[in-house]
Amino acid sequence: MSYLENIQTFVRVYELGSMSAAARDMRISAAVTSARISQLEQHLGVRLFQRTTRSLTATEQGRAFYGGACEVLEALVNAETQIADITDNPKGSLYVAAPLGVGRRLIAPHVPAFLEAYPEISMRLRLTDRRVDLTTEGLDLAFFLGQPEDSNLRIRKIADVPRILCASPDYISARGNPADGDALIAEKHECLNLRYPGATEFQWRLITPDGPKRFRVSGRCESDDGDVLTDWALSGQGIALKPLFEVADHIRAGRLVPVAQATPPEPIQMACLFTHRRGQDPKSRLFMEFIIERISAIVRDGDVSG
Repeated sequence: MSYLENIQTFVRVYELGSMSAAARDMRISAAVTSARISQLEQHLGVRLFQRTTRSLTATEQGRAFYGGACEVLEALVNAETQIADITDNPKGSLYVAAPLGVGRRLIAPHVPAFLEAYPEISMRLRLTDRRVDLTTEGLDLAFFLGQPEDSNLRIRKIADVPRILCASPDYISARGNPADGDALIAEKHECLNLRYPGATEFQWRLITPDGPKRFRVSGRCESDDGDVLTDWALSGQGIALKPLFEVADHIRAGRLVPVAQATPPEPIQMACLFTHRRGQDPKSRLFMEFIIERISAIVRDGDVSG
């Protein structure tokens, strides 16, 4: 096993706080992960982690070595970047995250064309509606809707995405079409909420004649998968707040109907998040520009058919 691989493994174990988590992330076995750490400790002559059956904690030497190890890996990335820029032949793996609806409708359909244009790049695409952590999860890029929580990361805005409140004709026949946000609450409408571990947004922010206002809506159904909420809305279970591009086809076909139109939802930002180091990687830059060129107009217009 190479010294570089041992350093890379150490960094992932340190960042994830677990041998098994690092093994899964790097797609190697737990035994290989443990062996690499042991070899590195033997080479350095120090213990990098204190291990028990239930926990793993970096030692003082491990914490000191982590900073230098990151500098070594960053220097390697910078060297590879310079070569890639010169040869115009980027290679390696890209690890990208996106929300489920964004990933399925906007990102994944363009991946085959990107890989065909750059045959020496491989892609790992993680789709999740929960917040992701670029550093601890080893991500190169993360597409997202909303505002980032980490100010130390860099952001590339793609577009302001229009959103809509909608429900099925069956739901409206049974419960009526609320006129505005106040009616959502007063008439006790079933509101379908997107919630996931660590979520902080439990209210709908709507545009009223007096400006944006938060409405504390409620309902019996919630999920951490936005597409599940769409399916529930289609089946008449309640009202969903959705990016327009995700439900535009259903609106045009009459399967979903706009509701509470007097107080529409505020648009939501779609952007791409990356670390300063990852932003210098030509693979990351290429993929980010490739996707943005193809989806920015789509998300603004709310039409994925093009």
